[in-house]
Amino acid sequence: MSANHLALQAAGIVGTWETNVPAALSVLDEGAAALLAGDVRLAGQPIPLEAALSRTHPDDRGWVFDRIRQARQAGGPISVEYRILTGTGDVRWILNRGCLRPDETGAMHGWGAYIDTTDSHLNSFLPADMVEPPEDDPLIVAADHYLQAHAAIISTGHPRLRRFSDLTLREIGFALARRMSN
Repeated sequence: MSANHLALQAAGIVGTWETNVPAALSVLDEGAAALLAGDVRLAGQPIPLEAALSRTHPDDRGWVFDRIRQARQAGGPISVEYRILTGTGDVRWILNRGCLRPDETGAMHGWGAYIDTTDSHLNSFLPADMVEPPEDDPLIVAADHYLQAHAAIISTGHPRLRRFSDLTLREIGFALARRMSN
């Protein structure tokens, strides 16, 4: 296992997603497919949202899917924290952060990551009625803006820029995860 992969795991990043809104299909990496869809064999395959998030907690499923559908229509950054049920029935908290934007033809596409925030819920740092961090938090604002920039960089097809952008996005995720675990 690479040092980069170990660092991502230590930061709580469990996987990534891409979505093709017109096709109503998402592609998960291995970590996301295993944890959120419950089947690592689905990694890299275009699957419907319902399959991609099949382990979403029943009490959260309705509002989570509504938020994602709204983001798929409007575009822009998305940040949703919700519970999932693992294969053993354990409850885990997942923060889904990403960005959706139209491509050159106007078709909406999105990219993002899943972060396991369960530890922060065991020793809650937010009031019980607050699900998401404050919108005026500079790091949250930076993450939202950078997700949009990252999506634009990906659409250029420039491999070196994408590598740098991926690295910056990971560092922002690490900073958020470190802060959440303190």
